[in-house]
This record gives sequence, structure tokens and C-alpha cells, in this order.
Amino acid sequence: MIAIFKRDFKSFFISPIGYILIGGFLFVMNFFFKLYNIDMAYADLSPLFSVIMVVLMFIMPLITMKLFSEEYKMKTDQLILTSPVSVNAVVLGKFLAALSMFGIILAGTLFWPVIITAFGAPDFANIIGNYVAIIFAAASFISIGLFISSLTENQIVSAFLSFAIFLLLYIMGLISQSTSIIWAKTLFDWISLFTRYQDFTRGLFSLQNIVYYLTVSIVFLFLTSRVLEKKRWS
Repeated sequence: MIAIFKRDFKSFFISPIGYILIGGFLFVMNFFFKLYNIDMAYADLSPLFSVIMVVLMFIMPLITMKLFSEEYKMKTDQLILTSPVSVNAVVLGKFLAALSMFGIILAGTLFWPVIITAFGAPDFANIIGNYVAIIFAAASFISIGLFISSLTENQIVSAFLSFAIFLLLYIMGLISQSTSIIWAKTLFDWISLFTRYQDFTRGLFSLQNIVYYLTVSIVFLFLTSRVLEKKRWS
């Protein structure tokens, strides 16, 4: 697992994709930080984490698209599947590599809490809660993208399908906020990864939603393992 993790993590920086993701994310998020916090002298960072949730919809397909698709295209998946490493270890190694990549991207925002102390007394418990929650939310996005990548050897198709799923979940969240149909609102609130993050932006650390993100991650990692297991024995 460690070897898989190291190889896939380094691959983000061998090509320009890693630097583009870091630069693009920080450019967008620092623009909103200036707009919401610097220009308005506002000490609450919660709105920025709502923006990050939307940005995840765009960057996660790019992070996960090549994790398995590239292996299939380069035919290196046969080397992995015939190695003594377990399928679960392969999946977990790739998952942790992608999550670590996001961790580096997110680390570029850690100066925000320092700067906003100039505008007042920020709620650091809320800020820490949002950072923890966004990591769990990102993990669920990565697990879905990883599963999609395990289904195709085309990276573009993988990225497109992942984005389509994230967009659908986002639309579900929008519908749940506007519909008066109780069953639809309940269903979409339960499914949407985006709606579930709203509690954290309101200053409420929801353990239930953390468990939900963790469960989604485990389920899709399991499904990815089953896809690889089937390929191993086919």
C-alpha cells in the first residue's frame, strides 16, 4: 500500500496537473477570501467553506480521473493485479494519495485564520470544525471519483462521469431547498453531499454528517475493490 501511495502521490507532481490544481484552487479561493473577508472586514470563514464544497465538484474529477484509468491505458494494471499486494491495499493506497493531494491544496488556505484575526475574534472552534468536515467531505468525493476511474480506461470519460455525478448531487441539494414536496426534500437532503455540509457552515459540528461522509467513502472504496477483484480473476 505504501509503495502504491508514494507512486501515485508523486505522479501528481511529475506532470503539470498537480501544480495547475494547486494554483487554480488558490487563485479562486483567495479571490473569494478577499471578496468576503478582506474587502468586507468579515471574520467568519464559513461562507468560504461553502465555496470550497462547490469547487470540489470541479477539482475532484481532475484528481481522480487517472488513478485507475491511466493504469488500464498503460496496461500497468496487470502488474498491480498480479502482484502480492491485496486489492484493498491498492485501492487504499490510491485513495490516500488523492486525499493527500487535496490536503496539500487545502493547506494553502491555512493563513486565512491568521489574517482574519485583524478583523475581530474569529470562532476558531468553528474554523477547525469546518476544516475537519471539508476533509471528510473531500474523502467521499474522492472515493466516488476513484470508483468511476476504475470503470474506464479513458481519463476524459472518467472526469466527465465524476463531474456529472457531483453536479447531479449539487442539483439535488438545490431542489431540496426550493421544493415544498416533503418526501422529495427529505430524500434529496439525505442523498446530497452538498446539503449535508450546511450544518458546518452554520457553526454546528454534525457528527451524523461526518459519519455519512465516512460511510460513503467506505462504500465506494468497497465497490472499487470489487471491480478490481473481478478484473483480477477475469
